[in-house]
Amino acid sequence: MELTTVLKNVQFEHLKGNLDINIPTIAYDSREIREGSMFVAITGFTVDGHVFIDKAIEKGASVIVLEKDVPIHDNKVTVIKVGNPRNALAKIAANFYNHPTENLNLVGITGTNGKTSTSYLLKSIYEEAQKSIALIGTIGTVINNKVIQNKNTTPESLNLQQFFTEMVEDKIETCMMEVSSHALNLDRVAYSQFNTGIFTNLTPDHLELHKNMEEYFNAKAKLFDMTKQFNIINADDYYGQKLIDMCKNKQAKLITYGIDNQADIYATDIEYSFDRTSFVVNTPSDSLRLTVNLPGDIYVLNSLAAIACAYYNGISLPIIKKGIENVKQISGRFEVIYEKDDFRVVVDFAHTEDALQKTLSTVRPYTKGRIILVFGVYADLSESGTEKRNGMGRVAAEYADFSIVTLDNPKHNNPFTVINETKQAIERNRGNYKAIPDRKEAIEYAVNMSTDKDIIVIAGKGHERTQIIGDTEVPFNEKDIVLHAIERKYVQS
Repeated sequence: MELTTVLKNVQFEHLKGNLDINIPTIAYDSREIREGSMFVAITGFTVDGHVFIDKAIEKGASVIVLEKDVPIHDNKVTVIKVGNPRNALAKIAANFYNHPTENLNLVGITGTNGKTSTSYLLKSIYEEAQKSIALIGTIGTVINNKVIQNKNTTPESLNLQQFFTEMVEDKIETCMMEVSSHALNLDRVAYSQFNTGIFTNLTPDHLELHKNMEEYFNAKAKLFDMTKQFNIINADDYYGQKLIDMCKNKQAKLITYGIDNQADIYATDIEYSFDRTSFVVNTPSDSLRLTVNLPGDIYVLNSLAAIACAYYNGISLPIIKKGIENVKQISGRFEVIYEKDDFRVVVDFAHTEDALQKTLSTVRPYTKGRIILVFGVYADLSESGTEKRNGMGRVAAEYADFSIVTLDNPKHNNPFTVINETKQAIERNRGNYKAIPDRKEAIEYAVNMSTDKDIIVIAGKGHERTQIIGDTEVPFNEKDIVLHAIERKYVQS
C-alpha cells in the first residue's frame, strides 16, 4: 500500500526520506520486520521500541515512525515523527487494512468481571441463531473455531486490525470482543467501529495503571463514546448507574439490565442450585424461564447482558434460551473439575476482591464441610497492589474456612512481599491459613487436608495453563494437579 494512504489522517512531521513509496507490512516488534516494512516505535511499560530502531533498519525497515528524537543516519530510510505512537499505530493499522470493522457487527464488552462469560454466552446464542461469530478476549481469539492465544485480553491495534480483516475475509458477521481498560487507555481499539457496547461491572483492579477508581471508570466509559447502535449497561452496579446517566443523550440507544433495580431486561423468580441458576427473563415484549448452567447472581447478570444484546439485535427469545442453555461450562469460570458426592473442587478465575467474594458466597450454601481456598494475589508492589492483597485477604478470612496463600503469576514481584502482605490481611481479619509459595504444593496440600464434605476453591488463574515467574512461562495445569493429587491420596489410603 502507498505510504501516503497508510498515513491518511495521521498527524505527523516528515523528518526525512521519500513519502512516495509502498510498504508491504507494518510492525511494532523489530523481530517481525520484513524488507520494506514500516516500523512503529512504541514506548511500553517495560520495553521501549525506540531502542530497536537500528535493529529494524538492519532487518530492512524502510519507514520508521517514532516519538522521540532518535538519530537515524541511514539516508534511505523515511522517518516520521508523531506525538502519540500508539494512536498513530491504531490509525495506520486501520488504514492499512481498509477499516475492516466497517464490515463487521462489532460488540465490545467491558467491565472488571464477567467479560469472558458474557462473550461465550453470546457466542452460543449467535451460533444457535446460525449467525457466524468470532471472539477476542482473555481465553484467546476464536475465528471459525480456531483458537489463537492472545498476549493481552485485547490485542495491540495492529493485531486487532489483522484479526478483523481475517474475519471479514472469512465472512464472519459478528465479533464479540472483550475490551480492557488498558486497551481503551492505550488506544488499542481506536478507529474500530463498535455497534454495541456492554458494561458488566466495576470493582477495584488495575489501579497500578489507573491510580484510582474514577480514572479506571473513565477509561471504561470511553467505549460508550465509540458505539453506534446500543449501549447495554448493568443497572445493579454503582458505576453502571453513573454510566447510565452519561449515556442518556448519546447516539447509541441506552439499554439497561439487572435483578434488583428497574431495567429494560430483568430477571425474576430466581431459583439457585450448586451448578446452575434458573430464572424468568423479562423483556419489553415477552418473558420466559431459562437456565444458565453456572451458579449465582453474577451469571444471571452475565446472561442478562448477553440476552439484551441478542434481543435488541433481533434474535428471538426461544433461540436465546437454547443458546444460554447450550453452554455447559466456560473454561476456568466456576469450573467443577472434580466431584464425588459432597466433595467438589472448583477452579475459578476470581482474581479480584469482589469476584472472590461472589465465588465463595455462591459456594457457601452447598458446603457441608469446609470451604478450603487456594489463592494468590497477582498485583505489583505499589500501594494499589497492597490494597488488593488487603482486600482479597479480608475476603479469604471472612468467607473461607481455611485459606492456603500461594502465588499466582508473581512475574518480577518479590514473592515474600506478596505472601506476607496477604498473610497479614488474613490475620487482621482472624482467618485460618497456611502459606505455601509453591502453587502446585499448595493445591496438593488442599487436596490432602480435605474431607469428603469439603469444597476446594482454587482461585485466580482459571483457564490459564502457564505460570509466569520472572520472564519465564512454565506449564501449569491446575486440573491435572488436582486429579493426580486425588489419585495419590486415595491410593495411599
